[in-house]
Amino acid sequence: MEPGSVLREAWGLYKAHWRHFIPIALVFYLALSLLTLVLTLALGWLGALASVFVSLAGVFWLQGALAEDVRDGRADLSVVETFRRVGPRFASLAGAGLLASLGIVFGLVLLIVPGLFLATIWSLIVPVIVLEGRAAMESFSRSRELVRGHAWNVFGVIVLTFLILFATGIVLSLVLSALPDSLQGYLQNVISGAITAPFAALAWTLMYYRLAERQASAAASPVLA
Repeated sequence: MEPGSVLREAWGLYKAHWRHFIPIALVFYLALSLLTLVLTLALGWLGALASVFVSLAGVFWLQGALAEDVRDGRADLSVVETFRRVGPRFASLAGAGLLASLGIVFGLVLLIVPGLFLATIWSLIVPVIVLEGRAAMESFSRSRELVRGHAWNVFGVIVLTFLILFATGIVLSLVLSALPDSLQGYLQNVISGAITAPFAALAWTLMYYRLAERQASAAASPVLA
């Protein structure tokens, strides 16, 4: 599994279906920004803290929704249908997302390397939950099982994906630089998320498919021999 081939395939799907993916992500980020604003205004610093966890859970849910949308190789579900189908998995996605985020952030704060290691071995928890129907806690071990033996390639996809997201953020900040800081930050967050989240979800979901196929082929080889 070469990182470049995964990203090229993700880019091909993104170009073919961006008119479908971006509105889904835009609706999500607009709703998420409104919810975090309400929490912050209503509860002050406690609401701001709660909004961080809500945002983390929500982003994992969005990735799960987009993974569900391309389950059959097509992107043809409406916005409502996309989120409705992944609804039963919300608790698992939110729980796994929060646990993974806390572990990765804690690892990065400590020595950086542990955080990067956890980000790599847990990178497939969302497609595992959505496409295999695994429970939240089970998704961690399943993700690590799929990544085993391919960690450097998986890490490469993660790094390249985040570099693309970072570059997009820089471009948007330059485009919106004439606006007031508060409005600039809000628009940059919503627009950047709407544009880049679908690509990241596609790349990581394709990574899951590649690794799952490799594992299935390896398991079948002794039987065929």
